[in-house]
Amino acid sequence: MHNLNPNEPSGPIENRWEKHLFDLALIAPQNRKKYNIIVVGTGLAGASLCATLGEAGYNVKSFCYNDSPRRAHSIAAQGGINASKNYQNDGDSTWRLFYDTIKGGDFRARESNVYRLAQLSCNIIDQAVSQGVPFAREYSGYLANRSFGGTQVSRTFYARGQTGQQLLLGAYSAMSKEITSGRVIHQSRSEMLELIIVNDRARGIVVRDLVSGEISAHIADCVVMCTGGYSNAYYLSTNAKGCNTSATWRAYKKGAYFANPSFTQIHPTCVPPTGDNQSKLTLMSESLRNDGRIWAPKNIEDCDKDPNNINEEDRDYFLERMYPAFANLVPRDIASRALKGICDEGRGIGSKVNNQRLGVYLDFSSVIEKIGIEKVKEKYGNLFDMYESITGENPYQVPMRIYPAPHYTMGGLWVDYNLMTTINGLFATGEANFSDHGANRLGASALMQGLADGYFIAPQTVANYLAKSQFEEISNIHPEVVASLESVKVRIGKLMNAPKPKYSPDYFHQKLGRILWSACGMSREMEALEVSMKDISELQSEFWQNIKVTGSKKDFNQTLEKAGRVADFIELGHLMCLDAIDRKESCGAHARLEYLAESGDAKRDDENYSHVAAWEFQDEKPILHKEQLHFEFIKPSLRDYK
Repeated sequence: MHNLNPNEPSGPIENRWEKHLFDLALIAPQNRKKYNIIVVGTGLAGASLCATLGEAGYNVKSFCYNDSPRRAHSIAAQGGINASKNYQNDGDSTWRLFYDTIKGGDFRARESNVYRLAQLSCNIIDQAVSQGVPFAREYSGYLANRSFGGTQVSRTFYARGQTGQQLLLGAYSAMSKEITSGRVIHQSRSEMLELIIVNDRARGIVVRDLVSGEISAHIADCVVMCTGGYSNAYYLSTNAKGCNTSATWRAYKKGAYFANPSFTQIHPTCVPPTGDNQSKLTLMSESLRNDGRIWAPKNIEDCDKDPNNINEEDRDYFLERMYPAFANLVPRDIASRALKGICDEGRGIGSKVNNQRLGVYLDFSSVIEKIGIEKVKEKYGNLFDMYESITGENPYQVPMRIYPAPHYTMGGLWVDYNLMTTINGLFATGEANFSDHGANRLGASALMQGLADGYFIAPQTVANYLAKSQFEEISNIHPEVVASLESVKVRIGKLMNAPKPKYSPDYFHQKLGRILWSACGMSREMEALEVSMKDISELQSEFWQNIKVTGSKKDFNQTLEKAGRVADFIELGHLMCLDAIDRKESCGAHARLEYLAESGDAKRDDENYSHVAAWEFQDEKPILHKEQLHFEFIKPSLRDYK
């Protein structure tokens, strides 16, 4: 059994990262060209890491399944990135960002990692500004800030509603410079399908060229996973359709522990679902909750009315009523549960889906009246345009309709303070790991974590690992490399040659999504979770009997790509439900109906569940390991946003 040691430094928390940096081994600049590093994924974490390692002088090979690194899903992030610069002079600080993040995650994250993230947040903004990222600015020229959920300060830096895109272009331009120099060699349209382990160390990957179908092995001294999250397991989510779990799942099946797989975030401000034929859902930035007021009709008979014809006294601004201290800016899990509760009461709006109206209003009439339509367009114009192109409704004239949807995943590969997994030489950064957000991520913290990991943390900890390790020379004829290549070919052959091919990958993915959403979504209970595990096991058997993959394995074949990803989602879905069954408490975004406070809010069980649940792969049944969480600086307390 692996010793689940988080390798946290000791001492005052504000000094831990600086002390740890000094203790890390270094590699002299002239020696760095001797080392080879593989980076999988080119979102904010991956692109920033490639740029930093390349500039430092290492040899880097990077891979992504998109046609360009700048197509990574980080580009879809809208609202902003947090940093504790306190430009608004409203009481913010590194300590307050640390506190908000720990509390927002419902005290299920490691203190040392979260404080380090808060410390590095200001460095990220300086880095991005130096790259030319066009953050919004005040009239004076100072960088502008706005508020996000779960905070009472303005600390979110933004570029209208396209912050992720602008930050990724900054990281991508820095990465491109290193590609031109030759220190970074990049392969697009290449999907990682296996991890190569030699003598208990990660030494490479197997990839499939998505255009030619060629299978190839790539060897290095270590591997860094920057492959994002897995909320597409739900089928309908805010993620791009290509987002998947396959890379992290290959690592899990090779020995990397998977931590808190049931910790998934439901985002409250998404365009509501409209029927069974949708392939994805669309996020409307949380920044809209700064100025938009969320409400539903007080009377069920008003739900079919034009919202502009519903009198003010007949509107229920329920977040303002339920949580007056934070109002519309409560954390995502709190807002999502409240929205669902209103719709479950029968006071939802919009067309019915499965005999229920799924939606409430996000209304901008008050702010338009206050500051004028041109100022609103300046802050949110591209988001309003996107909403109108999807729904055909003008949000300047009619309130937006919103409903919660799967968005981010707090679970991921278990990593220690150095971001290394339980496999030596395998690191995981950004959303691919579990480390910083506990049971609920605060808005605008995903971009912060990805860039902190890529620019400032992983380059130092990867170097430490390389400096302290001895590496044997291996080639593509090494037995472990040959075995990894063969396992990929066998799996592809199995996908291409099901005994009774009948259904497409989307057919199985949609069925899995319905199971997970109903049993392991916003609300959970033991009986439904146990039934869902049986349903998923049956779905898995049906998948391998009836999956139909047309076309050739030696060519561009998106059906084959989807089939492999859905097979992994099915296995992950089973682990998500197992993890949810084991956690007999409500915390963060995860409401176990048997364990709720009288108010309906989450009710933690700190005595029995103040730990990270890290699952080790076994053929029969995964083995649970626990990393106990210790809170020296912020004692767990009731999350009160009222």
